Parts: sequence; C-alpha cells; structure tokens
Amino acid sequence: MLNVQNVDLFYGASQALYGVSMEAEAGKVSCILGRNGVGKTSLLRALSGRHPVKKGAVLWQGRDIARLSPHDRAKLGIAYVPQGREIFSQLTVLENLKTGFAAIPRSQRSIPEEIFTLFPVLKSMLKRRGGDLSGGQQQQLAIARALVTRPKLLMLDEPTEGIQPSIIKDIQSVIGRLRDRGDMAIVLIEQYLDFAYELADNYAVLDRGSVVLSGQKADMDKEQVRGYMTV
Repeated sequence: MLNVQNVDLFYGASQALYGVSMEAEAGKVSCILGRNGVGKTSLLRALSGRHPVKKGAVLWQGRDIARLSPHDRAKLGIAYVPQGREIFSQLTVLENLKTGFAAIPRSQRSIPEEIFTLFPVLKSMLKRRGGDLSGGQQQQLAIARALVTRPKLLMLDEPTEGIQPSIIKDIQSVIGRLRDRGDMAIVLIEQYLDFAYELADNYAVLDRGSVVLSGQKADMDKEQVRGYMTV
C-alpha cells in the first residue's frame, strides 16, 4: 500500500532524513526503530503531510502523495496517532472521537462499534473530558479517534510512551487484532524493542536520519538492532 522512496527532509538548513525508503503492506506491521532524535517522528510527519519532503516520493497505492495536505491524505485513508497523543483536553471523549468525522464522507459519520470492543473503557467515559483521563486512557482515545476515520494506513508514534504496563499490553493486543484483520497497513514507531518485536512483520532501523538496518522479523538480529537503540 505504501512505498516510500529516497525521502530527504529538512528543518530549515538542518537535514533530518537522508534518502529514507520503506514499505508498508496491508495485514502487516512495519516497525521503525531507533534512538531518540534519529528521525523516526520526522518520517511520520513526512508520511502524514505535516512536514514537506525536499526530495523523494511517498507512493500511496501507486500515487505520489508527497505534495498533498494532511487533510487530503486523511481523506485517502491515512491516519496518524502522534507522539504525545494530542487529544483535545477540554472536549469530552465522545467529542474527541467525533473530530475524526472531518476526514470521512457524511454517510460514514458514526462511531464504529468495533472501537468500544477494542477499547471498552472508553464506552463508560464518553461524557468525561479528555484532560481528565489517565495517560493510558488518553492513548487509547487517540488510537480510537484515528480508527473513526476507517483508515487503510494507521501510523502510531511511540504508543507505549509513559503508559502503565497493563495498558501497554492492551494496546499491543489491539494493534495485533487490527493487523490480523488483513485490510490495514500499520506503521509503528517504537523505542522498546521487545514490544516492537512481538508485533513486527518487518522493520527498519534509523540512525542519524538514514536507514541502517531493515528486513523481515524472521531475519532480525535482535542484538544488532538493540545496539542502535541504546544510548
């Protein structure tokens, strides 16, 4: 579904990505690994349209979308759950979920019941403000909001950051269930190798803005990868 070819990205005069290439397929989880500051979030910002690329192609179902706005990419079925969650703290859980309606046709503007199957805690909190939720609950809300758009590509930026272990396991289970449906490609950024390893079908390791290792999970040398993830 997604084919990224030789992408360069700059912040002013500073280059963050150097010729990055990767792919994501329906029914598979593609993990982007690496330390802080190596370009992982910059890659997702490029894929979601939040930051323009200087060079290279972002092919979505064969079409180069590198110049499309974030809103237009969302309409194509691309959903992004950013680091830090970015929920609306003053809106209720229900209102946060409904913000996903902006990217989909009016005929689809309902909240899929599957969301409450995946995140049952949210159903009992629909009237609570997003800012009153715990960090783990906010993360679940952020993923649920993305799923309201019925995405074909779901991108998650460090969904385990600052989350209690019990909810990490819940999120791991949800990602696995979404992958197993077979109709969604998932790109997952992670710093925790064990979490990523459990979910990954393929992986790419970034270091200083470049892909230094990539391949299938079956071929992964965990200790070699770990060397690029430790400070």
